[in-house]
Amino acid sequence: MKTDFSQELSPEQREKSKKNLVYLGIFSIAMMFAGFTSAYIVSMGDSFWLKAPFPMAFYISTAVIILSSVFLELAIRSAKRNNQSVLRLMMVMVLLSGIGFVYFQFKGYGAMVDKGANPFNRNILVTDGRYGDYYEVKYKGDFIEIDGNDYLVKGKKMSDADLKAYQKFMSQFLIVKPNKPFAVTNYGKDFILYYNSQPLGLINGTLATPDGKEIQNVDQVRLRDLAIHVRDGRGDFFVKGKPGKDFQIYFKGKELQYNNRELTMNGRKLDNYLHIKSMESADTATSYLWLITILHLAHIVFTLLYMVKLTIASFAGKYNSEDSLSLRLGAIFWHFLGLLWVYLLLFLLFIH
Repeated sequence: MKTDFSQELSPEQREKSKKNLVYLGIFSIAMMFAGFTSAYIVSMGDSFWLKAPFPMAFYISTAVIILSSVFLELAIRSAKRNNQSVLRLMMVMVLLSGIGFVYFQFKGYGAMVDKGANPFNRNILVTDGRYGDYYEVKYKGDFIEIDGNDYLVKGKKMSDADLKAYQKFMSQFLIVKPNKPFAVTNYGKDFILYYNSQPLGLINGTLATPDGKEIQNVDQVRLRDLAIHVRDGRGDFFVKGKPGKDFQIYFKGKELQYNNRELTMNGRKLDNYLHIKSMESADTATSYLWLITILHLAHIVFTLLYMVKLTIASFAGKYNSEDSLSLRLGAIFWHFLGLLWVYLLLFLLFIH
């Protein structure tokens, strides 16, 4: 005959056993995030590193999750006092604040995407399709120039209307079809393309060099890459804004400057090796930022589902002065996730 050992445990022993399981889960998660943050620091060692300010929504979500822990503590106290009405209200507030945390996290992610800080492992600097490497554009007789992510004509930033006209002109080069030239319209009046410093003309609606040769497929791809950058309002950097003001680039802990479309250190141009390395460096910092925060958010979402269960149980009157163990166990894990987010925020704020 089988023996149910759980029935032989005292209430104190069962509580201790369940708490130990919760603590084990907390320890495992803490070690995982410790590994990620350690890897983050190690990766910074010999890499070009992008630092950008946090979106405001992340700070709001921090306040919301702290508030949710307060509500949960009030719920536990209400259960111990057999105050069922306050218990139910507080559990509803925990759920709403948890949902609020998720909402503001996604608002923060949206703000990051809008600033060009995408979750994909993209380069810090634009390389393929970089303006001036192969192609330049004349607008109404003057070359367009690049300063960071700004488009200039005669040294002044293009107006919104001129930029939209430029983007509309370049949009006809966004799709490359194998063995088929671009179908070009509205060419020559306001905009003229230059390829390797030579103006391109039109022969039967097809781009061609001054000696009458159509541009090759590889050149179409280069033009397409440039058109994508123009469409996205991108100059020399994938992240939007002004270098040094809206974001900073570091190498071995030293902030770099941006002058004449090149990165410099202490006013001096990077040597050839570092220059090539900077062009090839992925935006590892942003990738880590997305990875760490998304993993934390996933734990919040799964725990929030458990909070739904606890809330339903509270409305069923399951928690009182004699039985609130499940509520207290859920609170331990929820508080941990809140503290973990505060730690991650501070870590990324001061390190990122």
